[in-house]
Amino acid sequence: MAKKPIVKTIGSRKRATARVWLYRGKGDMVVNDQPIEEYFPLSLRQGRLEEPFLVTDTRGKYYATIKVAGGGKSAQVEAVIHGLARALDSVDKEKYHSLLKKAGFLTRDPREKERRKPGTARSARAKRQSPKR
Repeated sequence: MAKKPIVKTIGSRKRATARVWLYRGKGDMVVNDQPIEEYFPLSLRQGRLEEPFLVTDTRGKYYATIKVAGGGKSAQVEAVIHGLARALDSVDKEKYHSLLKKAGFLTRDPREKERRKPGTARSARAKRQSPKR
């Protein structure tokens, strides 16, 4: 029988969304059915994923299963961090909310890619080159 998650949350950043299932106890965190080390091979990214647990001093007390889609790897890491922070916040609001808020993990980063405007070259703000000479 599969273990029942205590919390389900969603985190997002740019175009990336992460669905997080938080469980009590010790276990390995899994991202898209792969260990974290495989899905996010850079050790810098792996360290960032532990930050919500380090801030709340809950490392080893909880683990998560995560499904992440969209965006690049960097945005996906940020989305996972956001989802983990929301999950920990909903486990014990009184204990963890102020710590997570102060660290900036509960605020969704509102920055998105700017849309390309008509009449511009290749990107949002690049102007077309003038053929004067």
